[in-house]
Amino acid sequence: MEETIMRGRIPAGPEYVEHLEGSPKAKARLRIILETMMGKWRVSEACARLGICEQRFRQLREELFQAALHRAEDRPAGRPCRPVEPPETAELREQLEALQRELQVAQVREEIALVLPHLGRSASAEATASEGKKMPLARVKINKPR
Repeated sequence: MEETIMRGRIPAGPEYVEHLEGSPKAKARLRIILETMMGKWRVSEACARLGICEQRFRQLREELFQAALHRAEDRPAGRPCRPVEPPETAELREQLEALQRELQVAQVREEIALVLPHLGRSASAEATASEGKKMPLARVKINKPR
């Protein structure tokens, strides 16, 4: 009988888990489950090492392999399509942007009125104000940002 010679690196077994990203507890669980599948441990021994009952062990094993199987399914190539935004959402977004611009303009007007109060009044308004009558402030026109 002829012996087959394997070339290249020796395949990594359950110790490959140590190279993965995850908590030490999760790595230990995965490694022991894989070692059990390879016949290194009996289920009862694995449960004792992990400190869990057989029912929980079987549940973990099933979840692990179900997740692996799910990830092994074929998926379409490329990036997933972006979901199309409903027209109502686009309209609401435009309204929100317009209201935000209006708010910004109103805030700038308020700042100008506080810093330069004399720009908002005309000469007749000042004369009337000195007599004790109140006149509304003239509106200052500010170009809206585009």
